[in-house]
Amino acid sequence: MTAWWATASPENQQTHQDALLKRFLRTRAVPFTKFYGKMFSENGIDPRDIRSTDDLVKLPFTSKADFANPRDFVIIPDEAAVKKEWRTLLRALTSGSSATKDALERELRPILLTSTTGRSAEPVPFLYTSHDIARLEEGGRRLMQLCQSDPAFKHVNTFPFAPHLAFWQAHYAGTGHNTFMLSTGGGKTIGTEGNIRIINKIDPDAIIAMPTFLYHLLQEGNEAGSQWKNLKRLVLGGEKVPAGMRRKLKELCAQMGSPDVAIMSTYGFTEAKLSFTECLPTNGDQPSGFHVYPDMCFIEIIDPESGDRVPDGTTGEIVLTHLDSRGTIVLRYRTGDLIEKGITREPCPHCGLTCPRLLGKISRVSDFKNLAIDKLKGTLVDFNKLENILDDTEGLGAWQVELKKRNDDPLESDIVLVHAVTMKGDEETLREAIHNRFTESTEFSPNEILFHTWDEMRKLQGVGKELKEQKVKDNRPKS
Repeated sequence: MTAWWATASPENQQTHQDALLKRFLRTRAVPFTKFYGKMFSENGIDPRDIRSTDDLVKLPFTSKADFANPRDFVIIPDEAAVKKEWRTLLRALTSGSSATKDALERELRPILLTSTTGRSAEPVPFLYTSHDIARLEEGGRRLMQLCQSDPAFKHVNTFPFAPHLAFWQAHYAGTGHNTFMLSTGGGKTIGTEGNIRIINKIDPDAIIAMPTFLYHLLQEGNEAGSQWKNLKRLVLGGEKVPAGMRRKLKELCAQMGSPDVAIMSTYGFTEAKLSFTECLPTNGDQPSGFHVYPDMCFIEIIDPESGDRVPDGTTGEIVLTHLDSRGTIVLRYRTGDLIEKGITREPCPHCGLTCPRLLGKISRVSDFKNLAIDKLKGTLVDFNKLENILDDTEGLGAWQVELKKRNDDPLESDIVLVHAVTMKGDEETLREAIHNRFTESTEFSPNEILFHTWDEMRKLQGVGKELKEQKVKDNRPKS
């Protein structure tokens, strides 16, 4: 990788980003999107006032609540805007140049739709043009290179077949890297057994998957006696990947004949229209963060309370601005994702690239839930921390945290149930370990720990049924 985004100094990267941002705002985002045209006008901001990424602080944030009409975020040039902004192009079009018209349509005509999952709100569609698909393919190629995938590798993509970024990013990673990619559609299409049969036949070098589904896939494959001795890479997305989950996946791969498999996690979200990845760690070292592509987007980290930018290396909320998108676009979009160690612009200790990297654990603002547990009423509990506690508990195979109200009464206190599968059958030892881990790390212990078989746990989590397996389920009645 010798492109400027990968090797330039932070100063040179900012120079490039400033130029991309100015062009994007003046020739695409402001004149051709209803939402941002109105935002700039109502706030008395001229696109020419934004000369650098530092000037983005002059703009209000965008959030999911703004997407009442998703069409308002799509680049749609009307005739008046074209006459004002693209006089040269208009003359070419009116002179009958079919090549120019085709180029315009490839850049601006939406041909693909992905969508948010809609768990906490109505799903929001995001449109892609051919221009965006080329970016998605290029982002996928970079993902493959950072994971040091060989084009000769055989890849199996087990993300659910859906209008979901994870599936399409994996698909276009295959085309971008010019490599074999078999997409199974995950458990919702051919079930866990169908995926195991395909992997047995394909004998892939890499599996791309959601971590919870892959864990169950490996567990069942191992129980069935499958030997996947050719596995070299596991590339994970769609969920957080705690250290305990990485350890369990690696142990299962070793039992199935692949002790040297490398595990990389990716970070993506619908509004970004691409995913970022960790690079291949050297000699079993810790991951060095998600590598960001500064030619495609600008990332800033803010204090979630004040909205102010925080220094590099500081915990904060991830905010994204597109620099070269078409179709649906966002400026200063608040993701609701908290990055533990912020962003760094230091060279990566593994691959040496100088592109920005997001460091540490990522959690959702929604991972913090208010619980009313007896004397702890109004306590804000970090469920991202609970996930790490449970994944790191020795002997715990799979789990689900369930929130309920005592007696199903909305006015009663909350109760926390832990559903668990033991790895070695010693339930009392594991029960004590879970209680101890909670006590050491939180202000409360679970009200009850219930043990299940693997099949029962798969049904509880919705493995092969849900787009994302349910590891935390809030069953409290709405008041």
